[in-house]
Amino acid sequence: MKKLKVIAAMSGGVDSAVAAARAVDAGHEVVGVHLALSSNPQKYRSGARGCCTIEDSHDARRAADVIGIPFYIWDMAEEFHKGVVENFLSEYQSGRTPNPCLRCNEKIKFEAVLDRAKALGFDGVVTGHYAITKENAAGKTLHRAADPEKDQSYVLAVLRTDQIEGAIFPLGDTVKTDTRKEAKERGLFVANKPDSHDICFVPSGDNAGWLRERLGSETGDIVDQAGTKLGEHKGAYTYTIGQRRGLNLTVPDKSGEPRYVLKIEPKSNTVVVGTHEELAINTIIATPPTWCGPALELNKELRGFAQVRAHGAPLATNYKFDGTNLIANLDEPVFGLATGQALVIYDNDRVVGSATICETI
Repeated sequence: MKKLKVIAAMSGGVDSAVAAARAVDAGHEVVGVHLALSSNPQKYRSGARGCCTIEDSHDARRAADVIGIPFYIWDMAEEFHKGVVENFLSEYQSGRTPNPCLRCNEKIKFEAVLDRAKALGFDGVVTGHYAITKENAAGKTLHRAADPEKDQSYVLAVLRTDQIEGAIFPLGDTVKTDTRKEAKERGLFVANKPDSHDICFVPSGDNAGWLRERLGSETGDIVDQAGTKLGEHKGAYTYTIGQRRGLNLTVPDKSGEPRYVLKIEPKSNTVVVGTHEELAINTIIATPPTWCGPALELNKELRGFAQVRAHGAPLATNYKFDGTNLIANLDEPVFGLATGQALVIYDNDRVVGSATICETI
């Protein structure tokens, strides 16, 4: 194996610590880097639920000391706020449901960090993501991890081929229980540290409340598909497609069936509700595409799998690229799918590419 000079992105968790240690074992020259994503970490989150805390930076430094590698903190607060937090706000304001983890991987971990690493003379970036890259005649391609429960190829599907070339994922062939066992054997005290959850920059985990504080609480109507008013809301962007609870409808359905959020219309500040059957989606249209390998031939229909949630099931589909959109026609409908989420296409375990969902049928 070629010996490389690499940055190990160390979040302060067990996965990135073991990934850095494995990179050292492989003979690479490794420098640990923790990303400071907020100028005031306490305004994002404190405790062990996120990845933007003061405690996490201390944990990353201690892990680097145990591994025996140099360690630095890179200030990425401005890039993170512009590329991830502001995008999160604007997407919700437009009636879409974004995935900030994808944006963070795209804009921070594998754009800003990789660009800086390359400028400093490094060959690539090591992370604790659970995914696999494979070398072939066309270059590196991205694949699912060996552990389906921890596979993170979905949130990495925003990476371009040049970014995949510079990405190293030492944990791709490992199950999480073995990662924790290895961390303990290596003397890394983060071995039993809980995984991060929720959105790291939302302090309470209350996404709706966080959005309401920043975007206001303009009252609007909740209506059915015919436009009949059924209740009122205090901010359309605090609702998600497929939501059933907390609708506070004042007009009960005659059938007694529960109703779900079908659509969010920011221009009219309206939330549209209906039956579960009306949530069914058979065709997904997404743009612009990012290819994780060779680009698709124009209008050539192929068979594969679509995934629309980070830990969602693979959905059998026909798919094609029409020159602008990535289009998936599913064998079976999927329910409660929001625009703004990512459509990721797989050829068996290989990631073909991804795009942001702009329309569903």
